[in-house]
Amino acid sequence: MNSTWTHIAASSASAMGLIAAGVVIVALLLGAFVLGARIRRREPRPPRPEEQPRVPDEGPVREVLESREPDEVPRSDTRLTPHELPGHGNSPSRSAPSKPRPRWREGGSGSFGSGGPGVG
Repeated sequence: MNSTWTHIAASSASAMGLIAAGVVIVALLLGAFVLGARIRRREPRPPRPEEQPRVPDEGPVREVLESREPDEVPRSDTRLTPHELPGHGNSPSRSAPSKPRPRWREGGSGSFGSGGPGVG
C-alpha cells in the first residue's frame, strides 16, 4: 500500500513539473509577442501607394550591352591590390566594336564540353 502512495506522489510531482514548464513557455511566448508589438510600433509605417517609386517618364531603364576592350594586368613580383591596377572603376569605358554573341547550336552541349558523344 505504501508503494501506491509513493507512485501517486511521484506522478503528481512530475505532472506539476510539466504544468510549470508549460506555464513558463506560455509566459515567454506572450512576452515575445508584447516585445515584438512594441518594436513594431516604433518602426516607420509602410509607404502609401502615392509614395511608392514610379517608372521614369522616358520608360523603364534598359540594360546596356557593349563589348569592352580587355585591360592588361601588369606583371609584378608582389601581389597587386585593387588600387594598384590601372583605371578600374574610374576611367572612361573603352568600348570595342560589337561582335556577334556566341549562340547555342543544335547538337552542342551548352556549357559543358564540345557536345561530343562523351566516349573518351
